[in-house]
Amino acid sequence: MKIILRILGAFIVFVLFGILLLYIFNYEYILRGLQVVYLQGHTTAYIDDHPEFNNRKIASGDAYQAWLKHKEYNSVSPTEKLQETNDNLGTIAFLIIKNDSIWYENYAEGYTDTTLTNSFSMAKSITTALLGKAIKDGYIKSLEQPVSDFFPEFKNPEFSVLSVGDLAAMSSGLNWDEDYYNPFSVTARVYFDEDIRKVVKELDIVKPPGTEFEYLSGNTILLGMVVEKATGKNLSRYLSESFWIPMGMKTDALWQLDSNESGMEKAYCCIASNAKDFARFGKLFKDHGKWNNKQLLDSAFIATATAPRFKDSPEYGYGFWLSDYKNKDIFYMRGVLGQYVIVIPEDDLIIIRLGHSLIKRKKEEDHSPDFFIYIDETYKMLDHDS
Repeated sequence: MKIILRILGAFIVFVLFGILLLYIFNYEYILRGLQVVYLQGHTTAYIDDHPEFNNRKIASGDAYQAWLKHKEYNSVSPTEKLQETNDNLGTIAFLIIKNDSIWYENYAEGYTDTTLTNSFSMAKSITTALLGKAIKDGYIKSLEQPVSDFFPEFKNPEFSVLSVGDLAAMSSGLNWDEDYYNPFSVTARVYFDEDIRKVVKELDIVKPPGTEFEYLSGNTILLGMVVEKATGKNLSRYLSESFWIPMGMKTDALWQLDSNESGMEKAYCCIASNAKDFARFGKLFKDHGKWNNKQLLDSAFIATATAPRFKDSPEYGYGFWLSDYKNKDIFYMRGVLGQYVIVIPEDDLIIIRLGHSLIKRKKEEDHSPDFFIYIDETYKMLDHDS
């Protein structure tokens, strides 16, 4: 019995010493991560984690605009491969919108068309939309406006000017470590930290901005800080006024904050909403920024955002992923667990998928294999209908 007590005592001392080291070296956010993730039975971030954080409401207003149902609504069953993929990857919502009408929709595991789940990095596309709106509203001059106009600490005479467009196009040159699985990385820190503004302000420009694509979540956090400062509004309020209300969203949404009610939204991530409302951003960009005959975003901004910024990186524009699969111009929003709003304008087609996991892409791949499966099987379903 004494041996057991000694072992237990030594273990407790070891744990307490470890906790002390985390606080000494400013890694105490890891404790928050353990509480939110591992103590909830998960090994990584998950789609239902918003109740574990403080959130700010994105109000939808009272003028809900329902999606039309296609005359062939749910007349075709999913292909065997699509069903298998959805089952294996834990798809909880799959929608096909054809000609602005819902052609197919299905929900699983008790999720519905109003269940709120985490957008993850699809929020980067939405933050980029807020940039476009801030430019249209006159708060920001253009994509070329220097970030240092808002945050002078990002003026570095050793390099060319860092512009707000560079942030949206993932070409900032900032020293950010985009590692989702290393608990000591800055990406893990901002997911659980209490002050992401402070974390980002400590970054340095270490490479020439505007010269090459490098996907960094810190870019979008800084972009959100710029929009926040330029408009004088928190991101949730500006998103509500700019898009959630005018586009007649079905439900209020939530945007995770870094700390308490006075904190900042995780601009790179974590809008809790539903498939039908996320899909509206696909329609907005498909329709060149117009919604119900009102120009919410400038069409030139839309064209720029959905075209490659760099010839050597045709897979990304400004806040949107790009593909020429099937010889079609495709742009899409993407989240880390296989959240997709895929837009194929020439066929007036939007594919939405939300769920628990995806097929991980290899290092040399720009797009995950499930992205292509969803497109292939959607066309098979549409061909079957025709």
